[in-house]
Amino acid sequence: MSGPDARRVAYEVVRRTFEQDAYGDRAFAGEATGLEGRERRQAMRMAYGAVQRKRTVDHAVEQLGGRRPMRLQAPLRNALRVSGYELLFSDAVPARAAVSEGVDLARDVAGAQVAGLANAVLRRIAEAGPEWVDTLPPGLRFSYPDWVIEEWTALMGADGANACADAQNRPAELCVRVNTLRTDAPELGAAARSVDGLPEALVLEEMIDVTATEAFASGAVWPQSRSSMRPARMLDPRPGMRVLDLCAAPGGKSGQLAALMENRGELVCVERHAGRAAELERTLARFGASCARVVRADVLEFAETGFDRVLLDPPCSGLGVPAGRPDARWRRTPADAGELAELQRAMLGHARGLLAPGGALVYSVCTLRRDECEGVLPGGDYLLPQTEGSDGFYIAATGA
Repeated sequence: MSGPDARRVAYEVVRRTFEQDAYGDRAFAGEATGLEGRERRQAMRMAYGAVQRKRTVDHAVEQLGGRRPMRLQAPLRNALRVSGYELLFSDAVPARAAVSEGVDLARDVAGAQVAGLANAVLRRIAEAGPEWVDTLPPGLRFSYPDWVIEEWTALMGADGANACADAQNRPAELCVRVNTLRTDAPELGAAARSVDGLPEALVLEEMIDVTATEAFASGAVWPQSRSSMRPARMLDPRPGMRVLDLCAAPGGKSGQLAALMENRGELVCVERHAGRAAELERTLARFGASCARVVRADVLEFAETGFDRVLLDPPCSGLGVPAGRPDARWRRTPADAGELAELQRAMLGHARGLLAPGGALVYSVCTLRRDECEGVLPGGDYLLPQTEGSDGFYIAATGA
């Protein structure tokens, strides 16, 4: 059963995400310190689920509970999001217990005066149950903005869009990239399995805080999805080459490039933001990537040329990563996404001019939106969460 620690962690993540504009995954990392194993898995599932399913639960509070969520005081609203998620999407505890513990949470965070209201709302949601969710249209049923469902439907059809939405509401697998510049066999204290075609990847069989391990501190591993390791593999950098990683922070792909180059040649890593550039330098030093050099610059102003390989992984709408970034679906609008596509096209045109004759470029984005994918560089491959079991990506290659 989920204990009060997991429930309170989930509440704090929801509160920080929607009241302080924190990133959900980062908020969880800060709130879940000390939780391990089963308790950490429960806390993450409840926290991520409550953030992801906000639209559905808010709709339930209004339609079933007779209360407009935005008129409720913020502590009560966020407590109901956690408990409503538990009632509609989790079977970790019986409904009666979930209502009781949900009322306790509401009382703790919003005061004794809300207990009666919380009890009434949660009991009505419990009576409707998961079957009620199945009656809703896709945007409400899967809890995404309607425009996201529309984008996926245009790309994959209605069945594909529903499958994609469902897949990205499930817990993301925990995968790490083994940094072969440091080790071939890291000690992680958890069972793991290898991945065909990605010898540097390990999928962990249990939820641990990778960033708290000695393997992470020593640069031996880096949390990175299987899909996000594919662009560097497609780029195929080789020892002695001159390689450019544009939009390089936080450094996972840069470290992978350095390892594939066996630390021989030159790897230039571009990052515009001063703080992120400094952190990128520290990360690459921890990886032992001595072939790498960080350049603080805007991609469109970076002027060095003559690169054998270029990796362009620009800012995108992030519609391929809602499983691991629970608030990603709430952070973009159609207008934002359109502006990003224009930026991506400009970056690609500039990046092509940085290649040496005969050089190769790989364009990758962790989104599933045609305008940002084949609309920028046609002829690539979509990695779909419902078929890959990993992040959604689009990866395409081109020459000079």
